[in-house]
Amino acid sequence: MKPIWIVDDDQSIRWVLEKALSRANLPVRSFAGPREAALAMETDSPQVLVSDIRMAGGSGLELLQTAKQRYPGLPVIIMTAFSDLDSAVSAFQSGAFEYLAKPFDVDRAVELIMRAVEESLRETTVDERLAEEPEILGQASAMQDVFRAIGRLSHSSATVLITGESGSGKELVARALHRHSPRAAGPFIALNTAAIPKDLLESELFGHERGAFTGAQATRRGRFEQAENGTLFLDEIGDMPLDLQTRLLRVLSDGNYYRVGGHSPIKANVRVIAATHQNLEDRARQGLFREDLYHRLNVIRLRLPSLRERSEDIPLLLRHFLQKSAQDLGVEPKRISDAALAHLTRFPFPGNVRQLENLSNWLTVMAPAQTVEIKDLPPEFQNAGAVGAAATSPAPQGAGGSTLAETPTADVAATPAGGAGVLAGMAPEAGQWEPTLRREVARLLRTATPDVMDVLLRRFESAVINEALDFTRGRKVEAATRLGIGRNTITRKIQELGLES
Repeated sequence: MKPIWIVDDDQSIRWVLEKALSRANLPVRSFAGPREAALAMETDSPQVLVSDIRMAGGSGLELLQTAKQRYPGLPVIIMTAFSDLDSAVSAFQSGAFEYLAKPFDVDRAVELIMRAVEESLRETTVDERLAEEPEILGQASAMQDVFRAIGRLSHSSATVLITGESGSGKELVARALHRHSPRAAGPFIALNTAAIPKDLLESELFGHERGAFTGAQATRRGRFEQAENGTLFLDEIGDMPLDLQTRLLRVLSDGNYYRVGGHSPIKANVRVIAATHQNLEDRARQGLFREDLYHRLNVIRLRLPSLRERSEDIPLLLRHFLQKSAQDLGVEPKRISDAALAHLTRFPFPGNVRQLENLSNWLTVMAPAQTVEIKDLPPEFQNAGAVGAAATSPAPQGAGGSTLAETPTADVAATPAGGAGVLAGMAPEAGQWEPTLRREVARLLRTATPDVMDVLLRRFESAVINEALDFTRGRKVEAATRLGIGRNTITRKIQELGLES
């Protein structure tokens, strides 16, 4: 934690606060005047600034303005004599966290400074989390559409509504929108409106004045104020109470709001990004969500696909989460076997990316071996692969009318003939192309065909790429992703094999 800065030309005041804060295990740095403190701000910053107003070396109000310009979220506590109360109120309205009237009670001063420290740490934690968040991972075509949308919005500050199932990564997309926007240098403040009790949500959003209600011992900035010049992310907006929807609509309409118990309007310079897993049109028809607010939020709509719609991203995401979990715990990352990876790719993941991340954390701690096999997965993942695949996609018919859904999921099994292994869960006919291949190899060898390997490889690659392109309706990037090869590789192969039409 950074030190508390004490600025006062009275040495006795500095000494008392230094001793009291040291007893509270808070680091302290003292200055005899505002000029020295302002000079120090050019290369450093405090956790909390405590400053007198009238000093021989200058004005504490000027120092307050300097601090707010350099560090808008910095809590500033103003110390003043009773005769300077008007100045203190003026400073308070200019953004001071609180003021201390001299002579003050030392214990109360320490309590107030510790509240300011908590406020400061809450905001810096948000900034640190933002800096540490990775970019979004995904190679599926559905995610490429999301990436393109983020790119198109990179020069815009328009309101965005993100829709998608719970756990699909809506906050991560909101952070990416902020990171690549003109407001990237400003704060990103997130609030889950469903997680805050209704009677506290208004104060959480808009802040409150001192004495606005029982327990409001000090003025508190709300999330709108914290997000000034930045982005406010409102998750689960569909659960916001109707009376607060009215207040939010007013902010979006004219840009002004009031703290709870306040009488002076505050101008908001904030970009709002909202998210929901609910159908807001249906909620509006049911009278549970204001239709005019819905249209205000729905300026640009961005739908985030579920994980089962981008199952080809599961290997990439799983390896990333295993790496991240191992790094957090200081252990070697677990590896996932091909069989277990194929098994998980068929799992429907109703909890989406969040469920996959939780699974990765579980495997890092609980999997007995360094390489994770199907038998090492939690029971609900061992038995649900084939069922989940059957529930989320049509079951293709094999010869004799058998379906994939009828075949139980199991580990890798060996076929009696030829020693070739097939994944249980595939139709019995899936491995019968290998004897046919061997017969073709024998024919080419008998006829003394030159370069048998090259001939067969060209035919094999042509068949695989053509089938993949048919499956993806000609989309080369998606076909490359599904085949596990690079975009440049598939383009080169299409040219070499003469597959271009």
